[in-house]
Amino acid sequence: MLRRHLLGAGAAALTAPLASTLAFPLASPALAQGAWPNQPVRLVVPFAAGGPTDIPARLFAEEISKALPQRVIVENRTGAGVVVGTDVVAKAPKDGQTLLYTTVAHASLRALFPRLPFDPQADLVPVALVGVIPMIVTVGKDFPARTLQELQQRGRAERGGIDYASSGNGGALHLATELLLRQMGVRGNHIPYRGTAAAMPDVLNGTIPLIVDVATSAVPYVQRGETRGLAVMDSRRLPQLPDVPTTAEAGFPGLEAYTWHMVMAPSGTPEPVIAAVNQAFNRVAADAGVQRRLSDLAMRLVSDSTPASAADWLRRETVKWEGLIREANIRVD
Repeated sequence: MLRRHLLGAGAAALTAPLASTLAFPLASPALAQGAWPNQPVRLVVPFAAGGPTDIPARLFAEEISKALPQRVIVENRTGAGVVVGTDVVAKAPKDGQTLLYTTVAHASLRALFPRLPFDPQADLVPVALVGVIPMIVTVGKDFPARTLQELQQRGRAERGGIDYASSGNGGALHLATELLLRQMGVRGNHIPYRGTAAAMPDVLNGTIPLIVDVATSAVPYVQRGETRGLAVMDSRRLPQLPDVPTTAEAGFPGLEAYTWHMVMAPSGTPEPVIAAVNQAFNRVAADAGVQRRLSDLAMRLVSDSTPASAADWLRRETVKWEGLIREANIRVD
């Protein structure tokens, strides 16, 4: 059901006219001199086509293509999590013709995969933070806890700890739940599934009481009353779930977790090219029509990102998730 919903949202996003014109002036020297792009730009997405990462990437590629002399073409390169696609960009020419559209998974690569064929920090540079999607703490509709405080109390009362589902070992859902439980002082029993779709039936039927899920997939279940949202792991509430408090409002300030989308380039790419790519993504992110279409994914777009601010965001996220992985001794088989 989620896949059909996302595919439908993606199709609408790519075909519906935008509210404003995105034909912006080619102000960067790299653009003005015709140095970039001098051929179609590859936007490598290390996730499967049609999913919640691929859909925004294709929308950005479509709209940026309208303002450039060359098209931006999305290329899905999956395998070993995000390793295969990321490796393609890390080893690409440093000319801005091959870019990476990645997620929070990038921040945990070093800690989870110590023998990578590239260095996630040294071989790639952030260009723009495109948007963030918060995680939502959800429980089955019949689970007694109605607040994070009640979840904490019940979790502490369980001698063996509380069971929780995730979309896979070492993934964003797994890490976000560990972050939550550690801050609450609750022991958890991780039950990994092959993707969120595989995990949800056991959450819905009450076999597994808890899942921390990305808002893109969690919102429809909460809206239909099939699960109960206890908190949004963000500094602000979601418009789609106005009655679900933030973690700070629920008594846990600073407890935030997102899947975020970021554009990266090979290290050594000329600064004028980095600036031109950053400008292109910011202009699309600022468009009201694009924002409306991506609201179906509960994605909050960032239209004022700079390479420096994106790099700072990545540094903070890397410190947070690498530290958690070490503390929890999380390993990927």
